[in-house]
Amino acid sequence: MATLEDKILGEKLHNYCSSSEDEGSDDEERSGDEEGETSLKSPVVSSEAPPINNWNGSASNTGPKGVLEDWRRFKQLEAENRKELEKERIALAKKFTLSVKTEREEQQAKEKEELEDELNELIDEEFLMKYQQQRIQELMSQLKKAPKFGKVITLNNQEEFLNAIDKEDINVTVIIHIYNRKVKPCTAMDGCLNVLAADYPIIKFCRIDADVAGLSQHFRVDGVPALLVYKGGQIIGNFVQLATELGNDFFAVDVQRFLIEYGMLPEN
Repeated sequence: MATLEDKILGEKLHNYCSSSEDEGSDDEERSGDEEGETSLKSPVVSSEAPPINNWNGSASNTGPKGVLEDWRRFKQLEAENRKELEKERIALAKKFTLSVKTEREEQQAKEKEELEDELNELIDEEFLMKYQQQRIQELMSQLKKAPKFGKVITLNNQEEFLNAIDKEDINVTVIIHIYNRKVKPCTAMDGCLNVLAADYPIIKFCRIDADVAGLSQHFRVDGVPALLVYKGGQIIGNFVQLATELGNDFFAVDVQRFLIEYGMLPEN
């Protein structure tokens, strides 16, 4: 067991450097003795920890941990490939499902095609002509049942004005001319409506004086001639100051064209 003096000398000898050769030889002898003593002792264990193995599975030579890491990576890749293949199978199955018909669907499509062929054979020109004639007869029958007028009806007061609208059949179109006998275009409009009433007997043409209707002085001068169109008790057309549109002198065809353009009259 080394004494305190040996430890001190040992430390001095270990770190001591002499300038003379003799002292150097003495030091060598002493260090030899010291080495002899220390050789009998246990080897010194380094205090530094061994480097940690950071291998990621890419080396060719590896231990058990590396083998396990490679196996896990292999299984992961295998699972990913399996998922990709499954997605491709599902997409392919959907594609075939959309494009391939079952036997029942094919039979239904065939029956539908045969039925269409039979209908095409039935609907020939002769059949269409018969259907057209039948439809025309039905329309003519409806027209015969509809009320007929054929002339312009003068409304003498506000009550007659309201009754002409509210108490009429909902399918009848009522056209009311608001006039002022002192305005020249109103006289022209009266003559045109007399002609149109004869041409359109199913249309109810009426006329009422602006004074009787209780309209303002401004309307009685500048708003006439005016045409109000009703159907089913609701106003569907309101045309005022028609002199600006038709002029002071116009004919029945001009009024007819105007009303047809706005959908108030059917085309003959």
